[in-house]
Formats: sequence, C-alpha cells, structure tokens
Amino acid sequence: MRLAVLGDVHGNAFALRAVLNDIAAASPDEVLNLGDAVWGAADPATAWALQQEHAPPSVRGNTDERVAGLKDGKAALRDWLLPLLPEDAARTLGALPTTLDTAGGEVRLAHGSPRSPWEDLLLTRDDGRSRPATRPEIRERLGDFAGRVVVVGHTHWEMLSVVDGVTVVNAGPVSRQKDGLPHARWVLLTRQAGIWNAEFRRTPYDTAAAAAWARTHGPGELGEREAAQLLSGKEA
Repeated sequence: MRLAVLGDVHGNAFALRAVLNDIAAASPDEVLNLGDAVWGAADPATAWALQQEHAPPSVRGNTDERVAGLKDGKAALRDWLLPLLPEDAARTLGALPTTLDTAGGEVRLAHGSPRSPWEDLLLTRDDGRSRPATRPEIRERLGDFAGRVVVVGHTHWEMLSVVDGVTVVNAGPVSRQKDGLPHARWVLLTRQAGIWNAEFRRTPYDTAAAAAWARTHGPGELGEREAAQLLSGKEA
C-alpha cells in the first residue's frame, strides 16, 4: 500500500501543481490532505479547485477554521480570500473532521496533533520559542491511538520520531517553507511486508511566478509578505 500525504497548501496553486504532478508519477493508492488548504495568496481559488479535483482536504487545519469562521483573527486576509472562493468552500472546510484513520486503522491523520489543529505534535512552545517535544509529551498528545503511524503537518518542518512503537511523521509543507529551502514538500508512506516506511519528498516549482501572483493580486502588504516567504523559504 502506498499513501501520498500532502498538506499546508496555503492557497499556493503553483506549488500544488508541482506536487500533484510528482504524486501522479508515484502512482499511490490514495492521496490524502492534512489541511490548511487556502489560507494564502498565490492563487488560492485555483489551489482550491485543484484540491477539490485531485486531493480534497482530509482533515481540518487551523487556518481552515479561520476561513470557516470558527476562529477569529487575521480578518484582512479572510476578507480578501472569501470572495475568491466558491460559496460553499468555507462551509466545506468547517465540516471537516480533525482526525481521520485510514489503511485499516493503522494510519491516523491530523493537522496539528490528534487533539487539536492548533497544537504542534513534535514541537513544544516555551516562552515563545519552540523545542523538540519530549516522548511523554508526544505520547500524551497522541491520545488513545493504537495504530502504527500518525501523520501531521502544521509546523512546516519535516520531522520523524518513534514513540512506543508509533511512527510519528511531520510532513513538510506544500507552501510557506520555513527552513530556507523553497521547494514544495509531501510524504510518501509505503507499507510492505507489514512495515511502514516514510519518504520525505521535495519538489521544485516556479517560486518567481507564485511570488509575482501574490504581489500583483494579493492583499497589499500581506501579498508582499507572502511573496518574500515563497522566494526565500523563510518566514518574512
């Protein structure tokens, strides 16, 4: 069994097309999406249409909750974004589950952690800084999961850990990289002879075109900030 897992598209149609092409070449059995589908400014309407056709969000991300009006904050981006999307997009995102089990219950998907789309699973924030989470912290955040693999996004970092026999994968983001390498990311999970392996995949895309779209069409200063992060692979 081969599962392609992407997430944190953040409305970047340019990065998403590259990832979808890479996934198609890998011919997985299923394509799954960790959420944060459209909260960004590199052609989010096209990014939404591509996801609906090829990789609908499987679980609800934290910014999906902002789009859906379930959480307040950053109203300027939401006010710009909503008119670009189909009428039912916000409702669709708000109705998504926060976890999804697949592969006969062996694999669990969540955006941030199984407890909350807003919670990091493999990182802990102390005094405004992030550090690697301890094994007891990760175990607590996993809850009652008794399967084999948990895959999350949210942090925009590629990470992997094993806690009490559970392989925990933090997939890299399709968009808004933070590590200085502005390539789109996704993960390929393969089950063979009862063993799961995770392969972190990186896909180059036309960052200049994405940045140009954000500068030209995005909401003022927010569009400029988006463009800077897409080009640098670092938070602006």
